[in-house]
Amino acid sequence: MKHDVIGDIHGQYDKLVSLLGSLGYSESAGAWRHPIRTAIFAGDLIDRGPKQVATVDLVRAMVEAGSARCILGNHEFNAIAWATCDPEQPGKFLRDHHQPGNREQHQAFLDEVEGTHRQKEITDWFKTLPLWLDLPALRIVHACWHQASMDLLRPILGPDQALTDEAILFGSRKGHPVYEALEVVCKGPEVPLPAGVSFEDKGGKIRREVRVRWWQEDLSTYRKAAIGPPGEMAMIPDVPMPEEWKAHPYSGPPVLFGHYWFTGRPAVISKQFACLDYSVANGGPLVAYRWDGEAELTDGKLAWV
Repeated sequence: MKHDVIGDIHGQYDKLVSLLGSLGYSESAGAWRHPIRTAIFAGDLIDRGPKQVATVDLVRAMVEAGSARCILGNHEFNAIAWATCDPEQPGKFLRDHHQPGNREQHQAFLDEVEGTHRQKEITDWFKTLPLWLDLPALRIVHACWHQASMDLLRPILGPDQALTDEAILFGSRKGHPVYEALEVVCKGPEVPLPAGVSFEDKGGKIRREVRVRWWQEDLSTYRKAAIGPPGEMAMIPDVPMPEEWKAHPYSGPPVLFGHYWFTGRPAVISKQFACLDYSVANGGPLVAYRWDGEAELTDGKLAWV
């Protein structure tokens, strides 16, 4: 099977249409299709961009037509939790509507659907999306392929690694093992910084943890392990990380993922890993990897608009 794996879209419908056209897809019988290829969307269809519902409708039509598959991103999970009442706190939701930043991050989607039937319809569809795909010779996940987290999650997931009500509830309870596992899979592992060390991220939030390059072999110091804009990385101390926070080396087929807001000219990380998120929500390209069964990833298989 030949796949075109597409990174974070964030409501950039026009770029998506342009990319699909450049990849040889065309609209037929209500869905975009390719004569011999299948698209796979790596999550984060929504938030930030100008055409939220149009993007979801296009992807959903492709999935239902069998011309695409789609996995869950952290923004889809956030949308589900935002719309789900907290069974233990009447009048509240699993994602706090009043916590600073939550509404702002989700505002573009809410502007199009809040208070309408489409909000529930779309978030119900998000619940059907798998958290990852483990295909013959290829793996796709939104942020991190972490076997221990996936093994913890699998017993409470539905068919095809889709969310259940239990997974949504526990995945919204900070400190619960399911919450921690979902955070790793959908947002990537974070490591606490040394005591007294913090930095301000691009959104102005003070961070005392740092997201790490789980795909990288050398995670010996905080600065080597950390991922983020260069200005933020300069504030990360170049001191050894405790052994217990170092990732175990990955072994397995190639992994394609999104989430991390890479910049510059798209390129694979290595023959095993490629990030397909190149900051489309901040003016960057929408990126796809055209996989034809190869065991090693190469720059030549990337395409973007």
